Amino acid sequence: MHDPVNISVRPTLAGAVALLESAGLPTRDLTDTHCEHFFFVGSAHAPTGLVGLELFGDVGLLRSLAVAPQRRGRGDGLALVKHAEAQARSRGVDALYLLTTTAEDFFARQGYRRAERATAPAAIRTTREFAGLCPASSTFMSKGLGREAP
Repeated sequence: MHDPVNISVRPTLAGAVALLESAGLPTRDLTDTHCEHFFFVGSAHAPTGLVGLELFGDVGLLRSLAVAPQRRGRGDGLALVKHAEAQARSRGVDALYLLTTTAEDFFARQGYRRAERATAPAAIRTTREFAGLCPASSTFMSKGLGREAP
């Protein structure tokens, strides 16, 4: 049984960048404003896990899921994804999209399905992650959130 995961909002930019860089994820586009829509575990200055959302009306981009090696296997990643999905749903988002080079199996277990990049909504195609920060070889995935209560 895993300990409950305490999720907070808005890590410091430096803390988010440090964790993402250690996980090999893109950080060039991150600003303090992005951190308003990032959820984390651990301390704001040194998060041990985080995930971000970029929202565009009824669609959103789930980005930057990272869990420090010492915290993997404890449910932090799953808790962060579920929290981000609930936050997106509460803001009227019907579908989340993501790009991954290493976590396709993890996201598939959470209900995300491979999608053709050509089918991405315009708002997602214009994000920096989609347009160039993530490699063209990244797997593009989506998940419908439906309208159930968070």
